Amino acid sequence: MQVSTQLVTCSLKNATYAMNIVIDCGNTKIKAATFFGDRLEKKYSFDNKERLQSFLGENSYINSIVSSVSIPSDEISSWIQAEKKFLLTPQVPLPIKVLYKTPNSLGVDRVASACGAIGFFPNADCLVIDSGTCVNYEFVDRHSNYWGGAISPGIAMRFEAMHTFTKRLPLVSAATEKLIGDTTESCMRSGVMNGILMEVEGFINSYRLKYPELRVILCGGDYTFFENNLKPPIFAAPDLVLSGLNRILLHNAAL
Repeated sequence: MQVSTQLVTCSLKNATYAMNIVIDCGNTKIKAATFFGDRLEKKYSFDNKERLQSFLGENSYINSIVSSVSIPSDEISSWIQAEKKFLLTPQVPLPIKVLYKTPNSLGVDRVASACGAIGFFPNADCLVIDSGTCVNYEFVDRHSNYWGGAISPGIAMRFEAMHTFTKRLPLVSAATEKLIGDTTESCMRSGVMNGILMEVEGFINSYRLKYPELRVILCGGDYTFFENNLKPPIFAAPDLVLSGLNRILLHNAAL
């Protein structure tokens, strides 16, 4: 894997200002992005933490923020050359009000996606559907209050669970399937692929009964599957977590 390490700068009043950087280490992927203000400049992905460390060692930034559910956040932050460094923890000030009853157990990726939602749709009721290892549902109301949502197994996890916890069912790959399966594999695909669509549609419909002007935002590794199969109106924002991290960064850098 190759990544560009060219540092983009801009001149302002005879001074040179580098971009901000946000880093998102999920369960399966390591992603980063550089921003000028609210504008996303460039995205990066890394196979492992060694490549991330090498990249960070070759650049410098004004501000940085790290969100990680895998590699320790303070370890990543130690590799960054920046004037201000932030770690996304339950103690970090946010541009939303968290009404979650157990904030210390709230995943940092969930917080970031909620903050990203209000950036795209301020003053709107938003439901974020983040479809990765798990499918996370995050609800932020029009007053920027984050309430929580739901968590369920993602597509790959559902296939793996059927194979792991039974004696004879095979490990099946994901693919769009007709409603009525006529082989064991097609029945498994129908159960997972059609079942998860019905689940997501059910959540959306239930939220819209209570919040008729609800905005639905899709992100995560499987977002294209849902974008192609769900009824509009929905909004696909594959970089929602990165944008949300940048909103948190800007919020804290201004304090």
